[in-house]
Amino acid sequence: MKKLILFALASFIAISSFAQTPCGPQYGKTEKDSLDCLAEISLFKTYYDQKNFKDAYPHWKNIVEICPCSWSAIFNTTYLQNMFDYLISSTDDEELASQFVDELLNAFATRHHFFPKTYTEGNGLGFKAFFMIRYRGKNIDDITQAFNLFIESIEMEKEKTQPNIWDRYFRIAEQIARIKADTAIMIDAYERATDYIETAIIDYYKQIDKQIPNFENLEEAYALGQITQAEYENRKQRLAADTARAMQFINNYERTLKNIEIIFTPFAPCHVLEQVYTNKLEQNKDNLPALKKMLIIMNKGGCTDKPIFANILNIVHRAEPSAQTANLMGYYSLNLEDYDAALKFFKEAIELFETNEQKVDPWYMIGLVQRIKGNVVEARNAAREVLKIKHNSGKAYILIGDLYADSGSKCSGDDALPLGFAWAAEDKYLQAARVDPSVADIARERRAKLRFPTQQDKFVRGLTTPGAEYRVECWIQETTTVR
Repeated sequence: MKKLILFALASFIAISSFAQTPCGPQYGKTEKDSLDCLAEISLFKTYYDQKNFKDAYPHWKNIVEICPCSWSAIFNTTYLQNMFDYLISSTDDEELASQFVDELLNAFATRHHFFPKTYTEGNGLGFKAFFMIRYRGKNIDDITQAFNLFIESIEMEKEKTQPNIWDRYFRIAEQIARIKADTAIMIDAYERATDYIETAIIDYYKQIDKQIPNFENLEEAYALGQITQAEYENRKQRLAADTARAMQFINNYERTLKNIEIIFTPFAPCHVLEQVYTNKLEQNKDNLPALKKMLIIMNKGGCTDKPIFANILNIVHRAEPSAQTANLMGYYSLNLEDYDAALKFFKEAIELFETNEQKVDPWYMIGLVQRIKGNVVEARNAAREVLKIKHNSGKAYILIGDLYADSGSKCSGDDALPLGFAWAAEDKYLQAARVDPSVADIARERRAKLRFPTQQDKFVRGLTTPGAEYRVECWIQETTTVR
């Protein structure tokens, strides 16, 4: 029966069996090779699915030898890892275990030759380094060799480097930096990671932004009766899945970057960065990519008050103004209490940033600066721009609550309820805690400082029913409820 099935399969792909690939005919050079190849694939899948990795291995090896271009999954990372992890861990023969490791590393190093559309050389080198560390990372020479492979992989893959490769690369950088007592290794690794990971995050946010018109067009087509409900649900589900997939990548990259920052922080306090970058500035004053990385790292480290930061920032922004440098110039101007300049630079950053997510920070900063200048309406408008983009921005709600709480006598005229604005402020603090638990403590502290209308003031105005609507007038113009 098995022979009949294999013969049928072979007949079905007779035309494609001899399609030319980088390693010759896809299923082998002869008809016998094709039959053998299909049999080996079938047996490998059967044993692998049973988690019988010992018996799956000989068939995997035969596929690689007879027809390595037949089936891309033989080089799948999960398949390789599961099978070779078992083979290596289950033998006491060191020579055999070393042979298994060699085969595993070679599979990652060469798979792009057989399936260039599925696997890249850089990705393969990254996983080769990953498993070199896993099975041979016992001395500094082995570790250094793997580390150099990581760098080669990353410079090929750039922003497409996977989070698990970033994580292992940075931990190896930390290990080597400690062994050699060389902080510069960590700074170099962090510059590389920050640059590419943030680019990856931005790229995925761009994908999400591109989906917004698709959602809007879909809703419009359904409302106009141009598509059926079934088609509407199907397309909406696909769009939602694409957006969710992009968000999952963003979350993975952000989590990886956060872990990297935790590891990096002890290596580079501001005085160390100041010393290292002061020494590097002269030789890199015309190297804009290097200067940009210095800015990013000093900004992340909270070192923006250092003179070297201002020197680098001014050089870069004069030579090549960008959204990032404009945003940093806004912060720098704010530190100098030059509020008009700060507003100018933050607005420039908003115009230059490519994704909505990137515009959240400068909009929020505009709100803070306008609050300092006493422009309450403009400050609230900026906070509302944040909320248009990021509905769960707790700090934007807190900013609006603070603006209301600051109102004082501005919203307590002769006919208004004294301290009625505090109810509107409390609404915002409560909303902040609901949408963003990370600011719940701050919101609670703000609420604790509020002073509310007295029972007497409420009584004389007929506001005796808790939950009844109350309109806060003056510049706030919001409806709240009686407490």
